[in-house]
Amino acid sequence: MPAARPITVYNSSISGHCHRVRLFLSLLDQPFETVEVDLRAGEQRRPEFLRRNAFGQVPVIEDGEVTLADSNAILLYLNERYASDPARWMPRDALGAARVQRWLSVAAGPLAQGPSMARVIVLFGLATDPSDVIARSHNLLRVMEVELAQQPFLAGDSVTLADIANYSYVAHVPEGNVSLEPYSQVRQWLRRIEALPGFVPMAASPIGLAA
Repeated sequence: MPAARPITVYNSSISGHCHRVRLFLSLLDQPFETVEVDLRAGEQRRPEFLRRNAFGQVPVIEDGEVTLADSNAILLYLNERYASDPARWMPRDALGAARVQRWLSVAAGPLAQGPSMARVIVLFGLATDPSDVIARSHNLLRVMEVELAQQPFLAGDSVTLADIANYSYVAHVPEGNVSLEPYSQVRQWLRRIEALPGFVPMAASPIGLAA
């Protein structure tokens, strides 16, 4: 059932965390509107934003009386609230749910500390040696490559929240000087996500290997 009025997404167009929320809303055919938060200007640290999320991070959604932060938490909320078949995106059996949760943890851990951080270093011009971050990115991509050789999606034979949570930063990791060329299974997985009805891309940044 669609929301009574469009969901508001406090968004940054350069954030993969925000893109995963917009992507899932689009896949659910759920109306939403965005309010751009200028991360470069520090708008996420201003008092009016901190009242929505004390951690000073995007995305945040407002859905009627509900204000919710954290992209993975938002995905879970949207699935339970608005998906016509929530079990499609988050299996109801114990093992299936655990497999999805494993990749949600990856999105909050190795993905954030590898591909996401590699891109941030280039995007914001940080004076940081990227060697360790690039190495962590390749470590994650090698794991994904092996697992995706055995099944079409991260948590099994069908698309789930695991894929939505991990797609954006993997798709844009060349912007952080990490090549996807050695990972044919990962590239095929990206194309499967991009073929989903309702898919919306994240804006590319002409930086790193994508320049």
